[in-house]
This record gives sequence, C-alpha cells and structure tokens, in this order.
Amino acid sequence: MNDDEYSATVLGSAWISGPPSPQTYVAPDRADGSVLRFGPGVTAAAVAPFPVEVPPATARPRRAGLRRYALAAAVLAAVIVYLLWQRHGPGVEVREVAVSTDPAGPTCGGAADVVAVVRTNGRPGTLVYRWVRSDGTRSDRLTERMPQGRREATLHLLWTFQGPGHYPAEARLEVLEPARHTAAVRFTYDCAAP
Repeated sequence: MNDDEYSATVLGSAWISGPPSPQTYVAPDRADGSVLRFGPGVTAAAVAPFPVEVPPATARPRRAGLRRYALAAAVLAAVIVYLLWQRHGPGVEVREVAVSTDPAGPTCGGAADVVAVVRTNGRPGTLVYRWVRSDGTRSDRLTERMPQGRREATLHLLWTFQGPGHYPAEARLEVLEPARHTAAVRFTYDCAAP
C-alpha cells in the first residue's frame, strides 16, 4: 500500500471489521509494550523533567480552634441560662405576712380598715388569698398579680360594724398560693347604747 492509498476510513474500518486483509494492512511505526503508535502526530507520554513531590496534607489540630471559641460559648450559655431562669425560673415566694388595724377599733357604726402587707422575693407571679372574719364570714378566693421587681403587696379588708355592742373581733388573712401563710389581727368594737 503506498502513501497515496492511506485513508483514515480504511484504518477505521480495519478496527471495526476485524483483522485486515493483506492488501489493507497498515504497519505501525513502532510498538512500545502493548501500545501501538501510528502516524506522525502521536507522541509518547510526557515525563516530567523533574520529580514532583506533593507534601502530605497535615491536619490542623482541632483543639486549638475549639479553645478559641470556648470562652465565647461559655458566656453565651451563661446568658441563655440566666434569661431562661428569669422568664421560666421559680415564681413569686412569700417571705412574710403581717396584718394590722387601728387597735382602738372602729367607732359606732364605723368600719375597721384591716391592712395586710405581704412581702415577697420580687419574682413575678400571682398571690391567691382570702380573708376570714371571726363572725364566720369568709371571702372568695382573691388574687393579686405581682410583676417582676415588686416585693410588697398591700391588701385591705373593710369590716363594717353597726349598732351598739361590745364585740372582740379577729380578721385573718390566709395566703393560699404559692404557699400557705397566715396572719391575723385582733381588735374590739365597742359602742355604748345611746
């Protein structure tokens, strides 16, 4: 086969149709191991003129990075815990209950202003209480809302007396919630007959 008869089509068809017949066989330029190289444009694999060494990847210690953020994480956690405690922590607690009135008692046909002072821890919440009088009268369950920071609640009972008589009276405050506390005061209603 001369150079004028060389054809890529003939070369390609030789690959597809199997071994070539003697008249279409093109001899390779050279054989390197099992690689056959044909034609002028195919070159051998390029070898680097110098050895290229890739350094192994060194892992950065993770502890150094974690230590850098440890203080910030601890401060953030403390702030979150404090805010949660402020909002959802323990509620109002009663520390002390005192009840007082004018020891002279009310005048004829007058009213006794019985005053209770309930001291708390300043936390928000609701006080549930009732007044109990020595004449057998009991109030309904009453409530007093305590906002954050308020440490004292002043509660009043007006007890009205009529007509002549001498009556030793007692007014008692019962705090029912958040915990049970009781305080009482005694006074005398004394009204002479006209």
